Amino acid sequence: MEKLLLAVLLFAFLPEGMPQKDLGGKVFIFPEQSDTAYVTLIPRVRKPLRSFTLCLKAFTDLTRTYSLFSYSTKSRDNELRLFASKKGEYELCIGNAKVVFKVPHLRHGPVHLCVSWESISGIAELWVNSKPVGRKGLRKGYTLGGDAKIILGQEQDSFGGSFHAKQSFVGEIWDVYLWDRVVSLKNFCPTCYNGNILNWRALTYQARGYVVVKPRLKA
Repeated sequence: MEKLLLAVLLFAFLPEGMPQKDLGGKVFIFPEQSDTAYVTLIPRVRKPLRSFTLCLKAFTDLTRTYSLFSYSTKSRDNELRLFASKKGEYELCIGNAKVVFKVPHLRHGPVHLCVSWESISGIAELWVNSKPVGRKGLRKGYTLGGDAKIILGQEQDSFGGSFHAKQSFVGEIWDVYLWDRVVSLKNFCPTCYNGNILNWRALTYQARGYVVVKPRLKA
């Protein structure tokens, strides 16, 4: 009985044993530049990915480069990365290979980003604010590793660490969803679906450093 109780207590303190939280209507706020503030997202399922769709919303005043989503494995630090390389340009990395999408006439304000990729064709597709930006090809036939660290707020230059303040995100991130398949992004409504890898309405996470959860002000 004592061993069983100990096992339950240990499970409760493990990341995968953390309760899921409904973050509907809330945001992660990263108030200042640092190399210590970040959020680790715990996937609902750990599995290799032959395709995916990632959606998130963000608001920032930054004009420098910054990381939006960092998915790292022990063999590749940029297994899956969404990165703002400059105003109006977004980099997608898969298996340490990258493509750049240019978004003309991107207005200052909240941005809704969705990107999908499939291994069978290698085609990646980016949508910004519910409008298609374009398609590009990379890593045809590749499989993303399933045993990953998923981090918001910082870019991983090694598995789970090696952060740089000048690549950190400052601002607000919310409505993060990840699926293990390509989801049709035409007439897409993230709240109409449940991401089976990451679901903002049932999210398990760990915040470190100066990160605050607050009700959303922006749409």
